[in-house]
Amino acid sequence: MTVQVAEPIVTASREEAGLLGPGPHRALFLDRDGVINVNHGYVHTPEQTDWVPGIFDLARAARAVGYVLVVVTNQAGIARGYYSPAQFEEYTRWVHGCFAAEGAPLLATYYCPHHPEAGLGALKVECGCRKPRPGMLLRAIREWNLDASSSILIGDQPSDIDAAAEAGIGSSVLADGCELRPAMAAIATAARVAGR
Repeated sequence: MTVQVAEPIVTASREEAGLLGPGPHRALFLDRDGVINVNHGYVHTPEQTDWVPGIFDLARAARAVGYVLVVVTNQAGIARGYYSPAQFEEYTRWVHGCFAAEGAPLLATYYCPHHPEAGLGALKVECGCRKPRPGMLLRAIREWNLDASSSILIGDQPSDIDAAAEAGIGSSVLADGCELRPAMAAIATAARVAGR
């Protein structure tokens, strides 16, 4: 049985999200828990949300040098029944609104609702979208005409970095304990290389 990648959540227009012209476009792929928000475990409400220090500065810096922002996140909380896809979508739309208010609109959030051991019902499945597999990244690259080789992924787990390598992402950064300085350095280096 082939398991499809869930439909992404998109709240901004292509132009608002930074997709200008035909592309291909560079992307900054962001894991969610541990990179965007502090990972308190299965965060899915605004009340549970503490932002990783510097995430909005990083997002604005990436946008300023021509990157579009794409979230790619494993969401085992859906598979385990802790929250529903509708609750996840409502929360994700709130997150998108926060990024837009901070001057860094997100292009899309791709998510995997599956888990191979702990999933309930049809969500207990081996899939191609749960990182370290590259399904979410490959779909985003295809759907938005993204240039994988000039894109960057920031994650907080080795599985994020493995997925980036499988998808041909040019650079990846392992954020250690909500520390985003190495990620900011990667954006600055990419901007220098691109002459921006």
